Amino acid sequence: MKAAAKTAVVICPGRGTYTKTELGYLSRHHADKAALLAGFDAQRRAQGQETLADLDGAGSYSVSRHTRGDNASGLIYACSLADYLSIDGEAVNVVAVTGNSMGWYTTLACGGALEAQDGFEVVNTMGTLMQQSLIGGQIIYPFVGEDWQPDAARKAELLALVEGIGARPGHALSLSIDLGGMLVLAGNAEGLAAFEAAVPVVQGRFPMRLANHAGFHSAMQAPVAAEGRAKLPASMFTQPRLPLIDGRGAIWWPGATDTARLWDYTLGHQVTEPYDFTRAIRTAAHEFAPDLFVVAGPGTTLGGAVAQSLILCEWRGMRSKADFQNLQQTGPVLVSMGMDDQRKAVTKG
Repeated sequence: MKAAAKTAVVICPGRGTYTKTELGYLSRHHADKAALLAGFDAQRRAQGQETLADLDGAGSYSVSRHTRGDNASGLIYACSLADYLSIDGEAVNVVAVTGNSMGWYTTLACGGALEAQDGFEVVNTMGTLMQQSLIGGQIIYPFVGEDWQPDAARKAELLALVEGIGARPGHALSLSIDLGGMLVLAGNAEGLAAFEAAVPVVQGRFPMRLANHAGFHSAMQAPVAAEGRAKLPASMFTQPRLPLIDGRGAIWWPGATDTARLWDYTLGHQVTEPYDFTRAIRTAAHEFAPDLFVVAGPGTTLGGAVAQSLILCEWRGMRSKADFQNLQQTGPVLVSMGMDDQRKAVTKG
């Protein structure tokens, strides 16, 4: 007797996930989607940009080339959407879609609020506008230890520090993304430097500046949001086929979505206000209670933030990294499509 399909929430990653180890991701996993990818590359050629085929098929990975907003955004969107389309519908029943940061645009396409080519136009346009302006930067810093146990007091202390630095003359610093056990901060050069000087180095690598990242999800991006709204009409947006969980933890339901408001959120609040990925995952867990959380590729780094977010809301009794690892061993709750052994569990063949 055939096993019943497992319910799943799909999570689309954001910038910084197409790294050296992902080079060739599209050719390795998605040679069967040539027509879809050719459509994306036609858009890029029309804009005078390098094709995804050339970027993904490059002989070597280049930080300066592959992490640029006008290149990375399109690459990541293509990988994530193609992964979503590769999910075996007989084995997995997708009940909702969410994403982190730039992954919201991919979420819209996976969930049907944007057609695939329109979604690519949105993500490529916004990635290009971000790169052209490159206002501010981002830094990432954890408030949990390597055991991932929640530490609300430390989080509050860090957010108070951020608020204090952001209030100084000439300094801009604010929360950009609430990312599981991490805080992603947006700021200008003075604000970011002040934060780096005020906190200790932890886990040997934090605070960490994110290469080629602007001050996403902050008031600094208001000019980019305005340009995006001028270039991308609300008529591109349609009723979603699946529930979409946004960066506030709000749900956009099929048949009940005001598409003009969805456009307004996507090119307004989502660009200029903090993105609460932790809350999005909490909403996904509490409202949909899925058997699986499936993180689309490329990359594998978002899995930790998903697990930390689930620990923070004590999903299935998890309170630490050890609890999560034990649950994964007894019956996986998280599948990362960026890992070859795990993607087999949710794709055909």
